[in-house]
Amino acid sequence: MILVADSGSTTTNWCMVGPDNSRFYFDTEGYNPYTTGTQYIKKSILAQLPSQVNAATASAVYFYGSGCFDDKVPIVADALAAIFYNAALYVGLDLLGTARAVLGNNPGFAAILGTGTNSCLYDGQKITDNIDSLGHLLGDEGSGFYMGKMLLGDFIRGYMPAAVRHEFTHTYGLTREAIMDRLYTQPLPNRFCAGFTSFLSTSRADAGYTRNIVQTAFDHFFNNLVTHYPNYAQYSFNCTGSVGYAFKDLLAETATRYNMQAGTIIKTPIEGLVEHHAKIFKQ
Repeated sequence: MILVADSGSTTTNWCMVGPDNSRFYFDTEGYNPYTTGTQYIKKSILAQLPSQVNAATASAVYFYGSGCFDDKVPIVADALAAIFYNAALYVGLDLLGTARAVLGNNPGFAAILGTGTNSCLYDGQKITDNIDSLGHLLGDEGSGFYMGKMLLGDFIRGYMPAAVRHEFTHTYGLTREAIMDRLYTQPLPNRFCAGFTSFLSTSRADAGYTRNIVQTAFDHFFNNLVTHYPNYAQYSFNCTGSVGYAFKDLLAETATRYNMQAGTIIKTPIEGLVEHHAKIFKQ
């Protein structure tokens, strides 16, 4: 059997494909080698691996992950090798997985908008151009982190409309001190910030305010990243990721405003990746 995984910074979607082409889907925590180490990844996977998955019988593991650039691949690969010790391993960028899922073998533009952000041009086989998202400390415009950061900043500074502030406080019970402690003294602040995108999608206290945060994040994404790709407007806008999917109508409107035709916007590329690798497995 083989395993296919697509990992963002928050969640990893997995699928076990059996010799009879049976599929078993499951999720674990997300793993980004910029924020998590080999031992952490190993322990986390072992703790969350379903009993249906016998690690010893895996013949191959295809892992597409956030932050899995060439210099960071060993962090993830060493963790996988310790668990799936009989398997051939492939570790690559989640961005390549997204491009394969939304474009197949066709060239075009693909992006990820989840906890973090990434984007590329793809020639049907490989990534040919990638503008660095810079991660959550310097960039990640359009991501869940970016939106959550703006929301928390408004709350702490007192810029949030009164009705939204009341709803936010009632929902989370957070104080300025608790937020600052969580962001600056505890691990994975990007996940913490991204967790507030659900509030942006469900709050009705001031729809104009919450919509503006999302719209601003998307505008920054297009202005700072998308529009800097050569001839970007000749491509359709294709995207995976929980944030892009949650606000897909507004994202499609934004793409159109920047002269890109809205293309495929889906939550996760895992099913497309499974089809891709299952075909190879059967050959």
